[in-house]
Amino acid sequence: MASIFTKIINREIPGHIVAEDDHYIAFLDIMPLVKGHVLVVPKQEVDYIFDLEDDVLSGLNIFAKKVAKAIDKTIKCTRVGVAVIGLEVPHVHVHLVPLNTMDDINFTRPKLKLENEEMAEIAKKIKGVVEL
Repeated sequence: MASIFTKIINREIPGHIVAEDDHYIAFLDIMPLVKGHVLVVPKQEVDYIFDLEDDVLSGLNIFAKKVAKAIDKTIKCTRVGVAVIGLEVPHVHVHLVPLNTMDDINFTRPKLKLENEEMAEIAKKIKGVVEL
């Protein structure tokens, strides 16, 4: 069965997409730690990041860097943190989290519940400055 991320990639379910090319996609996390929390995903469905081919892994990081630069330009933060946990969804994904404190990237804390309109506005701002 396709992962929830593959369903977003295939437009079977909605997602607040901020960047996309032929191989990667980035969209807002629906349960963000902070506003502007983005997931970067290869379109190839692979469960474990270290099972990716070297060129796909390096491409994922380069794509994530471009998205992180856009987050940094649009979301008030000191820097953008990066985390790869890989236990929640069996599809490689990189978390890009706007940081102002170390606690902003604490995955054990309660997640935000943002309205769809606010998510759409955040996505629009980030998407507007991504340079692919």
